[in-house]
Amino acid sequence: MIISRDKYLRQLIAAKGNGMVKIVTGIRRSGKSFLLMTLFRQHLLEQGVPENHIIEISLDNRKSKHLRNPDTLLDYINGKVQADGQTHYVILDEVQLVDDFVEVLLSLMQDKRLDVYVSGSNSKFLSKDVVTEFRGRGDEIHLYPLSFSEYYAAVGGDKRDAWKDYYTYGGLPQVLLTKDEEKKINYLTDLYELTYLKDIVERNRLRNVDGLRTLIRVLASGIGTPTNPRRIANTFQSAENVRMKDSTIRDYIGYLQDSFLIEEALRYDVKGRKYIGTETKYYFADMGVRAAILNLRQQEETHIMENVIYNELRMRGYRVDVGMVETWTTNADNKTIRQPLEIDFVVNKGAERIYIQSAYRMPSKEKEKQEKRSLLSTNDNFRKIIIVDEDIKRKTDEQGIVTISLLDFLLDKNSISFTP
Repeated sequence: MIISRDKYLRQLIAAKGNGMVKIVTGIRRSGKSFLLMTLFRQHLLEQGVPENHIIEISLDNRKSKHLRNPDTLLDYINGKVQADGQTHYVILDEVQLVDDFVEVLLSLMQDKRLDVYVSGSNSKFLSKDVVTEFRGRGDEIHLYPLSFSEYYAAVGGDKRDAWKDYYTYGGLPQVLLTKDEEKKINYLTDLYELTYLKDIVERNRLRNVDGLRTLIRVLASGIGTPTNPRRIANTFQSAENVRMKDSTIRDYIGYLQDSFLIEEALRYDVKGRKYIGTETKYYFADMGVRAAILNLRQQEETHIMENVIYNELRMRGYRVDVGMVETWTTNADNKTIRQPLEIDFVVNKGAERIYIQSAYRMPSKEKEKQEKRSLLSTNDNFRKIIIVDEDIKRKTDEQGIVTISLLDFLLDKNSISFTP
């Protein structure tokens, strides 16, 4: 089965010959190698590029270990270039394994015969130093696991059945190609233990592997829950009887982000127009990996739905924050008290902003009123959307709030891009 990644392939094609290094990033096993070395390579061949003008190297392959030496790699590539003056396409998979890879890429960029494409599986690859070196000369394409629309396009059938499989086993391509449910979870468990966890431990030379495991379980259990290192440390102490410093937890979370295993959504004061640094939310890049971490426990659709919506918004190129709106209410003693309300997602792209609530179900008018309250409290004219996991038709109320079904949102890339 060939799984098309058209969105990312179009990005690569649009970037051809732009004089920049095309940098494909993403979590391990999300399909970066397939995108570059199968889909993009096939595109080049279909466009008439001779096969000997495509220089591709998998640097995580044992057979290519000698090419991790920067000078050996440069000599190898130079020896492959034909003396015909035509463009040669250099594709380097997992280039961060090369010593001094920044200098290597800068050297390759100076050769006008070469158009360079590389992949990397941790954000250290795009650290401040690297970004400084490549400012204006690097073009990042971040590859996510399969979206639900990509997944459903491949499997077809009943949408509800596909949704259940997707939120249980996630969107890593190999999982889709594995039919047996036990083999799926075994693959995900091995991937977590032998690839993700091992990479993080070895890359950062960690000794407290048990502490890292516990932290990952805590984060996986609390997707969509506001937290911070101090609160997590207290959880360790009370539930696990383990002591970890706030600073250690902060470092470990950074390592998880560097591996693209999790992303952080900052809390944003909508009316105050500022970020609130006290707590943040963490979401997992793939729900199947998260399920494997928890041994398929805690499969609450409410939290999973919120995580999937977050991922979908990020795939569509939005910046995503968690919104806070300060309101005031009167208590039983007739005193005015402050009542902060949360908006699940404050979604931005350029000048465009959208407020989104992930509501799962709205079985009553009271529940609907509750979900709308924070949206209406913004007192602005930006679009406001509620996504529910119910089979309903899109509707807009008299206050302009749109309610759409989860599957319609996920299957239609333009579901929230409309003029009210």
